[in-house]
Parts: sequence; structure tokens; C-alpha cells
Amino acid sequence: MPNLKKILVTGATSGIGKSLVLEYLRLGHDVIACGRNADKLAELDSQQKGLAGHITLLRFDQLQQHEIAASFASLDKFDIAIFNAGDCEYMDSPEKFDAALFKRVIDINLSSVADLIEHVIPKLNSQQEHAQLILVGSSAAMMPFTRAEAYGASKAGLGYLADSLYIDLHPHNIDVSLVLPGFIKTPLTDKNDFEMPFLMTSDEAAKRIIKGIKQKSRHIAFPKRLIWSLKILSWLPATWWRALMLKSNA
Repeated sequence: MPNLKKILVTGATSGIGKSLVLEYLRLGHDVIACGRNADKLAELDSQQKGLAGHITLLRFDQLQQHEIAASFASLDKFDIAIFNAGDCEYMDSPEKFDAALFKRVIDINLSSVADLIEHVIPKLNSQQEHAQLILVGSSAAMMPFTRAEAYGASKAGLGYLADSLYIDLHPHNIDVSLVLPGFIKTPLTDKNDFEMPFLMTSDEAAKRIIKGIKQKSRHIAFPKRLIWSLKILSWLPATWWRALMLKSNA
């Protein structure tokens, strides 16, 4: 018999989140699909018909703490929580720093995750075996990129949060993993006006994430060609990679 799980996924109505929900359902798991758009949740519900698993729809705005609290109060225990919801906005002008934009991105990508964690940890089923908490970051946090001050800072903060939580939660039967995807074709990246090397589909990304979660990998980073390119750049002396970044931005 397969070891079936109950899995919560935020940002479930598009991109990687939607692909994760449908792939887990295909594999026979039960999924709690979270989103704020009722129409998109209903569309997701219609797409899962005929798949082996069972879906539960949970509607809330991740930026509203009271909605999170009310939604999670009625939930039973689950085994895996994947925090996937997020947003990306780029600075338009380096000479006019947009503080409002910066705060918006930090709020959705980092601060709201704290509210989720507060309500999710008591719901994780960590009595029999290790439960899992998965934070979806970005490979963009590995190196500084032009116009990405808000997005990069939010994902770098998420990486530190994941590593720190791992230390504190592991003794309590909760494992914490960080996902570092490269460029994934989603409605979010469709807005990008620059080249995206090694672009992957959200379905490909979901399968790699699910494999990493099953293996309980600490860091689930892909595609390897992009990850290793960024690692090699980060190992260079700071003056070298700064020069390369400045040249690419010229």
C-alpha cells in the first residue's frame, strides 16, 4: 500500500501550486488547496474530477491574519504543508526607490508566511512520524539581480527562515525544506521582459518538488544547470561577480 498523505498547498490556483495539487491528487493523496479567488478554486475543483485523491478547498487572503485564523480553525491534522503563494514586482527606476512596492512584496512573500506558520504548526501531524513544512523560495536569492531588490530580499529572508526553523522544529518531529526553483513558466513569469534561461513548465517543477519532498531533501533546487551557474558565480571574489553583474546591466 502506498504511504498516502494529507497535503496543504497555498497558491493552489495557478502555476506551481496548481500543478502540485493536481499531481498529488493523481498520485492518490488528499490535498487541501488554498487560494483567495473563489472562481479559480472552483475551476481547480472541476479539473480534479477523476483523479485518485480527494480535494478540500480553502479560501482565504494570505494577507489577512483573521482569515487565516478562521480558515485553519476548522482543519483536521495534515502531514505536509507547502507554502507556495507569492508575488514578484520589479523596481522601475533605480534612482527612485519604490518603498510601497518593496513593502508589498515583503508582505506577501515573507511577512504573511509568519502568520501561516503560526497557525500551521499546531495542525501538522507530527505524532507518528516527521511532518514536513515546505517553503518555496527562489534561486534568485542566490545572487543579486538588477531591479529585484524586493523579490530577492523577500526570498533571501525566506531562506534564512527555513534554515532557522529546521533547527528549532526538527526535535519536535517537523522537518523543514526550502525549494529553490529557477525560471518556471507561470502567469507570473509571463510578465517578464527579459531572457529566462532553462525555462521549465510548472508540471515539470511540481514533479521535482514532490520527489524532493518524498526524499525529505533539505534544499530542493533546480534546474541543476542554472543552480550550479549561480553557485559558481557566488564563489567568485565579490569584486568579480559585481563587475559581471554591472556589465550585464550596462
